[in-house]
Amino acid sequence: MNILIIGGDLRMNIAFDELKNQGYIVDSLGLKEDDNGKIEYADVVLLPVPTTRDGKNIFCPQTDKIIPLEYVKKANKNALILSCGYEFKDLNCIDYLKLDSFCFLNAVPTAEGAIAKAINDTPFCLWKTKVLVVGNGRIAKILADRLKALKCDVTVSARKTRDFAHLDALGIKYIHTSEVAKKAKDFNIIFNTIDVKLFDELNSLKNCYLYDLSTKGCLDFVKAKESNIKAQKLPGIPGKIAPLTAGKIIAQTTHQLIGEWVCKI
Repeated sequence: MNILIIGGDLRMNIAFDELKNQGYIVDSLGLKEDDNGKIEYADVVLLPVPTTRDGKNIFCPQTDKIIPLEYVKKANKNALILSCGYEFKDLNCIDYLKLDSFCFLNAVPTAEGAIAKAINDTPFCLWKTKVLVVGNGRIAKILADRLKALKCDVTVSARKTRDFAHLDALGIKYIHTSEVAKKAKDFNIIFNTIDVKLFDELNSLKNCYLYDLSTKGCLDFVKAKESNIKAQKLPGIPGKIAPLTAGKIIAQTTHQLIGEWVCKI
């Protein structure tokens, strides 16, 4: 089985080695300066996290190569394309960012990295600190669990009654997401995980630390900086904080998807 890895950060270097150790024939393009893998020979094309940042080219932060997304269409028509956050229509493509099996595991280094950032930034212990986790998705669930283990005073925002019931059953306090802006002043730290503009008025954030783990962000970060609000966008945490673990998760996901794909052939 021939795998071609195109682009990516340090996570993909780890995935390269892991997949090679598992017995796959692995080549790369745009991952290392001197690589020149051929997509025509690939049974599986593994694309990076994220597959693209500009919607035009594959994300290749470690090299100076410019590889258009259209290049993927040169793959063998029977090849399996594994992308992350981008869908190639008319190809045998799986967006692994949509898979719980990947996202829940990838949420672990994301959550731990965000907590590590908060520990390093704040002049107080997280123990007994009032923390708000905005959202109740995959990352938020792992984050709330880890914060509870650190004995933080955790509140989670959600919108659905089933989420409220689940949080209640776990003994976690909750508020409706529509109340976040109004109640932000009651918390020392806020971790945002949803792509919704929550804070048009920034005064409620004057005395807290805000860490945004979402894609688009929950506020205007330029305006926040001008207002001396302690708000930070934290993109790509797994690749920066724990590339070894994150790369192994990508390799594990790839191996599982190849197994499922082979069974269907």
